[in-house]
Amino acid sequence: MDRKSPGLTEWKAYWPLVLTAFLGMSYPPVAYYSMGLFIEPLSQDFGWNRTEIAIGASISAIISVPLMPLVGALVDRWGVRFLALPGTIMTGACIASFATANGNLTQWALLWGIFALCQAFLKTTIWTAAVMSRFVASRSLAVAVTLCGVSFANIVAPPLVRWLIESFGWRTSYVAIGIGWGLPVFILCARFLYDGHDDKRRGDPVKAGGPQIYEYGLSIRQALRSGPIIRVGAATLITLLLTACLVVHQVPLLIEAGLSRTSAAYLASLSGFGAIAGSLVSGWLMDRFHAGTVGAITNAMAAAALLLLLEPFRTPALIVTAMLVIGYASGTKLQLCGYLTSVYGGMKNYGKIFGVMASIIAVSSALGPMLGGVIYDTTGSYSVFILGSIPASLFSAMLLVGLGKYPDWSAVEDEPFADRTVAVAK
Repeated sequence: MDRKSPGLTEWKAYWPLVLTAFLGMSYPPVAYYSMGLFIEPLSQDFGWNRTEIAIGASISAIISVPLMPLVGALVDRWGVRFLALPGTIMTGACIASFATANGNLTQWALLWGIFALCQAFLKTTIWTAAVMSRFVASRSLAVAVTLCGVSFANIVAPPLVRWLIESFGWRTSYVAIGIGWGLPVFILCARFLYDGHDDKRRGDPVKAGGPQIYEYGLSIRQALRSGPIIRVGAATLITLLLTACLVVHQVPLLIEAGLSRTSAAYLASLSGFGAIAGSLVSGWLMDRFHAGTVGAITNAMAAAALLLLLEPFRTPALIVTAMLVIGYASGTKLQLCGYLTSVYGGMKNYGKIFGVMASIIAVSSALGPMLGGVIYDTTGSYSVFILGSIPASLFSAMLLVGLGKYPDWSAVEDEPFADRTVAVAK
């Protein structure tokens, strides 16, 4: 049975690792997905506008940009456990420290800057590298489940934070999120978070997807000249720029569309269910069809869904439909980036290469919230943002069409004297 189902064998052995990565992936995004709920109380207490509130998240993302390749290099050198355990503790302390905001924008920016330094140790590279080191036959699906952690945060954070703020105030809410979400993540990491680097240090036998996968792949310089890698990076920049804006501004955007604050919070949560479906379905599809084609179709779907949020079309039913489709499309973005990076770049320098991709993600996360705030403060509406997002989504879809056949890194392993940075297309 195991010979016939290698994927099932991997899941039986390493499902606790995927669960750990799933929850770890959900942890830092909680601060972003809950920000829309904090906009109103922060504005009331301190008189800040939306651009000033969102600038904290933008500064955090900007600081993250140069850190991502460094974190990737550390992952390649030491493994994920070395970073994730201290990162979980520091990130929890940082989220709780938002409760100390006193109305000074410099202090607010500083708090988010420190958060950026700490959450860098829990970025996507950490969790995907751990899972990819164990899964081969079912890698796409395992990564998809891992990345669903972001959608889990999107589902749980809005209604949870709304209840916390209404029951205990925004300061207590930040403390509760920082400690309450972080403690289970730390416990699971301490127990289950091991990768191929830990096998090598302990001298353990090679496990599924173990240490040997780190021997083949592009160098960082080759990756920066690779056409498919460049196109994946450009598509990621565009789609996650739009996603970052929607994440922070989705609640006020839905309120502008005529929903109550409570309904907007629950509908934002509903988009998280769509994202989970997107990640899991795309993981299943990418095991059967070219991942670039899957990504192109979902980006085109997002463009169509954004159209439904404009004034001539937005009825309650169409708004629900749009948020589900947008959520579905958003659930595929990190999955596509991580999977295509590992496929076209190999695993030898995956941490460094995906670290560059993570910098692109950080740039998108930096500019997105600020972009939405500036557009709203300038025009008094989110319509201009939606109108610009439609052609941008279509362009990102075009970038993912025709990436070419997947490289076959196993062909390198079969040639003992071959260049391990060169693979053949299959």
